[in-house]
Amino acid sequence: MYKIRVILDTKEDVIRTILVDDTINLETLHIIISKAFGFEGQEMASFYRTDDEWNQGEEIPLFNMAEAGEGISMQTCILKETLFKENDKLIYVYDFLNMWTFYVDVVEISTEQKTNLPKTILSVGEIPTEAPKKEFIAEDFGKDDDDEFDIFDDFDFNEY
Repeated sequence: MYKIRVILDTKEDVIRTILVDDTINLETLHIIISKAFGFEGQEMASFYRTDDEWNQGEEIPLFNMAEAGEGISMQTCILKETLFKENDKLIYVYDFLNMWTFYVDVVEISTEQKTNLPKTILSVGEIPTEAPKKEFIAEDFGKDDDDEFDIFDDFDFNEY
């Protein structure tokens, strides 16, 4: 059994702690998380592997996107094979039009067998009516004013 804390990326605290069986796949976890936060679970979603500082890594999409059918998907990722130990983390993005973003953290792994899973054991905060706006700001790589393509500014393309 896994105890998983899921935190919505908002200014206000919106947290759910859920108990799940360790044999479920990530597709089932996606449905459990979406319903715990009041969603229907019908929108596209992805999990992303992450390190301890929540840096986003490999995507685990809802559906296999590979042409040959050999790609990774939520259905092929079993929880205990994806999150091996306590404090393992994933980023979960639900509904790509609204970009609801959640931090998923394994709080506890137990050999105890429980019935009636999944189960929400802690619910803090209410989900906002709209997803928080995400800002995607490009990094400034210290580019100087001398643009490498300035040489083309004086070029008369009408000659050709």
